[in-house]
Parts: sequence; structure tokens; C-alpha cells
Amino acid sequence: MDEAELERVRQQFDQLVREHLPGAPVERIEVLQYGDDPEIEPGQLLARVVVAAPGEEPERLSTFEAFHQEHRAAFRDLRHELDKLPVRAILQFKAGGEQRPGEGHGPVIQMMNERGRTGPGPGPEGPGLTPVMARLGAEDLETLDTLIAAGIAGSRAEAVRWALARIRERPAFEQLRARTREIEELKSQF
Repeated sequence: MDEAELERVRQQFDQLVREHLPGAPVERIEVLQYGDDPEIEPGQLLARVVVAAPGEEPERLSTFEAFHQEHRAAFRDLRHELDKLPVRAILQFKAGGEQRPGEGHGPVIQMMNERGRTGPGPGPEGPGLTPVMARLGAEDLETLDTLIAAGIAGSRAEAVRWALARIRERPAFEQLRARTREIEELKSQF
């Protein structure tokens, strides 16, 4: 997305947040793209609303939960507004305030727009799929993002599934599975 279009999206999102959350304790509103944050995939935007939540971690969590309960409908409305964007987008609400060493990055609520979902079937939420979370380094992210840029996969999750399918196609993998079964059988004899 070019800078002019990104700036237009930023202004629109800022206006939408102010309309849907008038008077809310919002510290800042951000629209980030690929390269701004490692969690953002190629062709994806992150629309972030940072909510003021001062104090220690338990107080921040309580403040954030109260904000969520009070503005649940606005969260939903803003997520639907993302459907109008020409790209996949994540809506993120994040507790602001001062993070202390050792605290997590939360609390955070993330919602993906409909373009980010592939619907029923073999997509990210299809039947028979198990969500898996992995922490990857820069080199692994670059590998997945290259597969996305090349059109092999539409997301990092799809790129990981594609790579695993390529591993299963290798003859050595079937040999490894057979050996693993043999080892399990031997272990059961003890």
C-alpha cells in the first residue's frame, strides 16, 4: 500500500474510532502495515487502538476489561468497518499505560476482518484444523513472507501448512514415520 493510501486509511480509522468511542480514554490510534511490526503479514494492516489503562498489571487488566464490556458494540462495529478495506486487516485493542519489565504485552483483544478469513473448508478456521502458536525468528518470518509474496500462500499459517505438506511428500519422511512406529512398538514391550 502506498503512503498516500495508507495515510487516507489512517485518517478514516482515526475518525471511525472517535465516532464509535466518543470520550473514551484512548491514548493513541495507529494503522500499521507489513514491516512496521513483525506480527503483521505481507498484504495485511493492523488497526490498533491503545486504551489508557494505568497502574499495576491487575489494575490495568481490570480497567481494560471494563472498557471492553462498556464498548463491546463499538468493538464489533469497528471490526465490520474493516471489511470495507481493500486488504486483510486486524483490529487490535491494547491496554496502554506503562509496561513494567517482566509483564506481558497485554491485555490485548484482536479481531480479524472478513478478508482475513477464508471461510469454511481448508482455511484457517476449517474443520479438522488445530490452532498452533509458534514463536519464530526473523529468518523464519522472512521465509514465510517470501512464500506469501510469491503467491504460494495467502498467510503465514498457510505457508507453514504448505511447508509441512512438502516435508510429508519426501520419501525420507515416510521412513522416519516407520522408524518412529518401530520405536513406539519396542517401548511398549518394556
